[in-house]
Amino acid sequence: MKKFIVIMIAFFTSVANAATVSRVDVTGTKRMDAESVRILADVKVGDNIGDEGANRIAKKLQESGYFSKVAVQMVGNTLKINVAEAPIVNMVTVEGNDEISTDDLKKEIKLAERSAFDESVVGADVSRMLTVYQRKGFFGTKISPKKITLDDNRVNVVYEIKEGHPTYIDSISFSGNEKFSDRTLRGAILSREHRWWRFLSQFDVYDEDRILYDQQLLRQFYLRNGYVDFMVKNAKGTFTPDREYYSVEFVVDEGQKYKIGNVNIDSPFGDVSNEELRDALKMDKGDTYNVDDVESTISELRGVVAEHGYAFINVEPVPTKNDDTHTIDLDFKIQKTNRIYLNSVNILGNVRTFDSVVNQLIPMRAGDPFSLQTIEQGRQRLMRTRYFKDVQMVPSRIADANMMNLDIKVEEQPTGELSGGFGWSNINGFMLDAGITENNFMGRGQTVQLRGSIAQYQKQALFSFTEPFLFGRALSAGFDISYTMYNYKHLGGFGYDRDSLTIAGRLGWQLTDHWTQTMRLSASFDQNYDLQSGGWQEARLYTLGTNLKYYNLDTNFEQNTHTGLVSNFGIAYTGFGGTETFMRYSADTTAMVKFLDDRWQLKTSLDFGYIQTIGDDYVPRVYRYFLGGESLRGFEIAGVGSRNWAYQSYSLGGMWKVNGSTQLNFPIFIPDEYQVKGFVFTDYGILGKPPARENTYHGQPNFIDSGIRTSAGFGIYWNTPMGPMNFSWGWPLHMGKHDRERRFLLSFETQF
Repeated sequence: MKKFIVIMIAFFTSVANAATVSRVDVTGTKRMDAESVRILADVKVGDNIGDEGANRIAKKLQESGYFSKVAVQMVGNTLKINVAEAPIVNMVTVEGNDEISTDDLKKEIKLAERSAFDESVVGADVSRMLTVYQRKGFFGTKISPKKITLDDNRVNVVYEIKEGHPTYIDSISFSGNEKFSDRTLRGAILSREHRWWRFLSQFDVYDEDRILYDQQLLRQFYLRNGYVDFMVKNAKGTFTPDREYYSVEFVVDEGQKYKIGNVNIDSPFGDVSNEELRDALKMDKGDTYNVDDVESTISELRGVVAEHGYAFINVEPVPTKNDDTHTIDLDFKIQKTNRIYLNSVNILGNVRTFDSVVNQLIPMRAGDPFSLQTIEQGRQRLMRTRYFKDVQMVPSRIADANMMNLDIKVEEQPTGELSGGFGWSNINGFMLDAGITENNFMGRGQTVQLRGSIAQYQKQALFSFTEPFLFGRALSAGFDISYTMYNYKHLGGFGYDRDSLTIAGRLGWQLTDHWTQTMRLSASFDQNYDLQSGGWQEARLYTLGTNLKYYNLDTNFEQNTHTGLVSNFGIAYTGFGGTETFMRYSADTTAMVKFLDDRWQLKTSLDFGYIQTIGDDYVPRVYRYFLGGESLRGFEIAGVGSRNWAYQSYSLGGMWKVNGSTQLNFPIFIPDEYQVKGFVFTDYGILGKPPARENTYHGQPNFIDSGIRTSAGFGIYWNTPMGPMNFSWGWPLHMGKHDRERRFLLSFETQF
């Protein structure tokens, strides 16, 4: 009862304080007329206005943004509105920004010139710009907006920025991972721990968006290795105690590893044989589940069916998990679909990268049949270039038509890299190496590389340029310019020095999923010093050659073991008016198989080379084949083969060679995360005879030998944080009278 009485008193009090408006007086305006203010206030003669209504009108005028002060009150039957107009923005500028361009920052500024100055809009602008800086890792950035008063009630607005320094990632760690080491997982993501040599890269700067993308990369990595239940429980970055760096931790749940169970293909097309469809499968029963193999199978099945004239199909893989056996049965359902076409493909967000580069990377064009699988394939291709931090494919249906539009929204990221390294190897001695690479030069998808190295026995400078889409086609073209100084006079059995300037052009293309071909045309201008000939000789080599490469490996990234085959086959002609004329044939193949939980690997390799002289042309010693050192462990570098009777320490080389190796890599007692393995090996090789004119020297017969050499030994491989290191001990099993032995071999090379 008391509550009812209070409500009634409040109601009658409100009615008592209200008055009917007979006139609206507006004061304080300078640019705006009184009628415009009345319209903005949404009030007219005859309205019943009390205290609450006056407050509502004042709030509405304030929110319009045109006024800095508003006062509204009823005086008798007159509504009095007094305003102070907000100043007009004359100019908006940004100062103090170096890391982010003014154009990029102005995209976040909503305060426009010739608009009314509004403090709330300025505050929102500052917030958005700070978000941009935080995405770049500049968490200490401060932005202070300044208002400069001009005449005629105008202002200039200046956003003064103090960028500070980027917040780098000090450490990246993982918890919950038992199958893969932290080091392996760090290699699977894009973010990197801060190191001084990464000053041209942004990957070591903390970026929340990149951390989200890293989670996608981790899931893809585990899906490629059979862990279908993998999930990232948490990914967080926390400041270090000194608040100078971020520490990033990924909390993961790996789940169980699954293998392929039964694989079935359900096809509605009777004229497409089961044999053709089964041949398109990229997996067999018992293989480790790999999401890439599933996607490749979908693509292959679509291609097989399309060859029979069925373009409008959908291939849907239906997985069935068997938790008791840790297998996944796959049923590939091929379905007919309605004929829907792409009307347009629109590329958005690429400020730097040309549209043509994106178009070359995606497999769909306007007018093509619409396919979600093809669209996802295009997204994966774009992401693998690492030109972009994020790629989104957004299809939209056109009403009353069998057409779809596709928007490709990309977010770009830095693509430049600085690398450096040091190491030691038998053939180079101590080495320092540095280089700069830009993988998306001028936004055209081109690769430009500048490298240099200084070593005890070799110095080299290289400039390389690659165009991945020559004439807008799937042709890779480029050129290389290199200058190399070989100081081999006192190294092993070489006994020569060589300065070589080489200019080369190349053209390559993909033949199949596993086969590629490259054509190369080069010109080399050499200065050669051979101890045997006793002086410097000029040489010009003009060479045209081609190389076929086959690559098909199944890799366990945790153990760094492989199953598969890698082969190269080459032929080259040197001549065209140069000082040297000969044919060179080469072939090499390496076969590998991993077993016993992928911790063991058996590897065998075979390398063949043959130089064919043309006419009576002579091939100098510096262009022949040599064996020993890393190519035939247990022997000195160039330590086997024929010898000059007067210069017995130096090999004459051979016009052909065959050498190979069989090696068993196995785990030792050190935990896998340290990437240390042991190995046993046997090497073999035959170095052919030198040219016939080398049979004698100053009338005395040379030591000509083309017998087989064999060796065996053991060693330790250590994949250190700075690069791989090999320690090996080898013993010759069959050696010639003048061969030179080296039992211990250490090689170490790094590439940051």
